[in-house]
Amino acid sequence: MLLPRKKLSDDDRKLLKLYSALSEPDRLSLLAFAEFLLQRSGPASETTGSPPVLEPKPIPRPEVESVVAAIKRLSESYHMLDRSALLTETSSLMTAHIMHGRSANEVIDDLEALFERHHQELVSKQREQ
Repeated sequence: MLLPRKKLSDDDRKLLKLYSALSEPDRLSLLAFAEFLLQRSGPASETTGSPPVLEPKPIPRPEVESVVAAIKRLSESYHMLDRSALLTETSSLMTAHIMHGRSANEVIDDLEALFERHHQELVSKQREQ
């Protein structure tokens, strides 16, 4: 059974046309920005249901990466996380690397786990709402 198609508004058509003309990286940026705007607007109205769970934007880990580059990569991948909530733990891991000589690979592994844990906590909070 085919469902009736919803007629697109002029704005919907314009947005779709612009989206289609973008490169893949720009499309991902546009989607991330739209998710940001939706999240910023607060709780969803009753007609739209609960806000969508924002998924990380996967950026592959290079074979050789500095801790600073890893933090930048993870911040971009987990764009929906509040950076201030990550600051203390991220700083501690950076200090362990710089001041105590902990290997970059170990610290990056811990950073990845940290960002993933914070994302899971965010997902859990959104599902509880």
